[in-house]
This record gives sequence, structure tokens and C-alpha cells, in this order.
Amino acid sequence: MRIDKYLWCIRYYKTRTIATTACKKGQVKIGGDSVKPSREVYPQDIIELRKNQINYRLKVNDIPESRVGAKLVDLYRTDTTPKEQFEAQELLKYSKDYYRKKGVGRPTKKDRRDIDDYTDTPQDEDMD
Repeated sequence: MRIDKYLWCIRYYKTRTIATTACKKGQVKIGGDSVKPSREVYPQDIIELRKNQINYRLKVNDIPESRVGAKLVDLYRTDTTPKEQFEAQELLKYSKDYYRKKGVGRPTKKDRRDIDDYTDTPQDEDMD
């Protein structure tokens, strides 16, 4: 089975077009080599793919006849992705929560209070 069709069948990509595009961009590798979408996949192959800033490692157990249900995906692949990949994604998510791009608009009420707390000095309190 073609690699793009396999990744679509085991539900790593929503459409075959997206899977094909990922292969063409070099985000899918077998044995460390980038592969074309037409590359055949066989049982025991190790697939590495980059999706959503996570490097997944998959071992092909079997080839499905067609797209499978979410509960049956584990019959056709073994996920050997290191836990560090997911932990790095969590850290990235938390860092984005507190980051606001420059020029995104006026500060929110909370931002304004944080700015005021930061700029308040003890000298202002003594003057009252």
C-alpha cells in the first residue's frame, strides 16, 4: 500500500491530499529517508512523521484494506513516539498562553492591572 494511503487509512491525516502533501514536504520518512507519496509500505517498517510539531514514530504491524475506525487503529500500527515529544508540546502550549504579539490591540483589563502593578513603586504610596 502507498504511504500516503496508509497514513490516511490509520487516521493520521484527515484526507489523502493532506497526507500526500506531507510526504512531498519531507515530513514523512522511512528508515531516515524522506519518501515520495507513492512509496510502498510493508509490515515491520518504521515510519517517522512530523505533525503539529511532534515527531511521531510508528511501526507498521499490518496493512488495512481501507480506512479503519479509530478503535481499530492499534491493530495496524504501534506508536513508539518518545514521551519527551509530547512533554515539549505541553511546554510550548503553556508558553503561548502568556504571549501576546506586539500590535494585537489595546491591553486587556488584566494586562493593564499587571502593568500598573509592575510600574507602581513604594514612593507613590508614601506621597498619599
